[in-house]
Amino acid sequence: MKSHSIAIIGGGPAGYVTAIRMKQYGINVTLFEKKKLGGVCLNRGCIPTKALVKIADLFREIKHSNDFGINIENFDIDYSKIYQRKNSVVEKLVSGVEFIFKKMDISLINEKVTSIKKDSKGFLVKAGQEMQFTHVIIATGSVPKELPTIKFNHENILSSTDILDMQELPSELTVIGGGVIGSEFASIMSQLGVKVEIVEFLPNLVPFEDEEISKRLALALKKSGIKVHLKTAVESITNGNGKLVLNLSTGKTIETEKVLLSVGRMPFCDIDLSELQISFNKGAIEIDDNFMTSEPNIFAIGDVTAKQMLAHTASKQGLILADFIMNSLKGNSIKSEEIKYENIPRCTFTYPEIASVGLTEAEAKDKFGEILVGKFPFSANGKALGLGDTFGFVKTIADASTEQIIGLHIIGPAATELIAQGALIIGSNMKIDDVNKIVFAHPTLSECIAESVEALHNLSIHTV
Repeated sequence: MKSHSIAIIGGGPAGYVTAIRMKQYGINVTLFEKKKLGGVCLNRGCIPTKALVKIADLFREIKHSNDFGINIENFDIDYSKIYQRKNSVVEKLVSGVEFIFKKMDISLINEKVTSIKKDSKGFLVKAGQEMQFTHVIIATGSVPKELPTIKFNHENILSSTDILDMQELPSELTVIGGGVIGSEFASIMSQLGVKVEIVEFLPNLVPFEDEEISKRLALALKKSGIKVHLKTAVESITNGNGKLVLNLSTGKTIETEKVLLSVGRMPFCDIDLSELQISFNKGAIEIDDNFMTSEPNIFAIGDVTAKQMLAHTASKQGLILADFIMNSLKGNSIKSEEIKYENIPRCTFTYPEIASVGLTEAEAKDKFGEILVGKFPFSANGKALGLGDTFGFVKTIADASTEQIIGLHIIGPAATELIAQGALIIGSNMKIDDVNKIVFAHPTLSECIAESVEALHNLSIHTV
């Protein structure tokens, strides 16, 4: 058997990033990926979805072009071209990662890993043949959840993967689950002319966001023509008149052409680990602060750990783990950098966009008691007025006793880009006075962040 040092299982944002960083450190790794490099994010998630977001945004702007003095007539959607463009964007990114692997001479094996066993020299990873490694990193990701009574049939009850594979638009779509993924697809499809309804069991859409933001999103989606059913369950789905009939807990029914079942994702690991001492909790691999499992020298990163199912979280875990293993191989016992998961920015690509970092208002009150809250609306910002996109606001939260910024939440134009400033502010433990010393360029949307911070002391210039 050929001897290798480190195996990485899974080529998504956790696995491929770790492989590249370790190679940069001069450490040889072998990455196993049964499909394509990039994992769900590049191939079946973040990237193709954002390609559709661009088309939806462009189509919406064309429909409202008269507001800007531009008369455009007889425009329509060719979804086959949209589908091709989406695939082209994905292919460019995936081929780019493949090119990096080739140029850096990173060993890539396109085989499914079926088992990992322990032997006297380390671990035996089986993917067709057995190969020996001293360290193993499991980065097998996650898969879409189903409900006990509602399952994917991949024809008209779709997963998030299935909806990206559609080559024509349905006339109607009902989204079961109003979290990030469900709300994004509802927003995209509605903007492209599909009749959309959302059924959400909880009281709010995107329920892990600040409650005020969630309510404002629901208002915006309803205003755009999406029907939103909150505190509602789908009890069963039947067939009728050539359509799906959703029977709701409220006694109402919905007739629809397609259903997107979007009730979250769950950790995924189909490797036989029965000969190892690896602990699981609700399907997620349990890890310590160094990402090590209960089996020494076997690590886990990304969605399979269920710490926070975001691509950039997975990548950050991988980069920190690469540092830890590099130091371990050199005999340096250095504790890994601590990840404060609440300080990792979260983005939702609906229209309007949502982005947040740090604590929500409710979480901040629970943790700190007395807090300060400052808000500034995009309707009072010159750049937003020029863009014709003024819905929403920036909300900043600070601990009243220390005046440290502990939360920043945005709903509105370019929220997912602006949140990087919030991540810097909160990640650097900045206080109100620290932010007030920064000069924000004019005219920019980022001025809304500055004024929301000023509003913490009721000193915002452009609002009363």
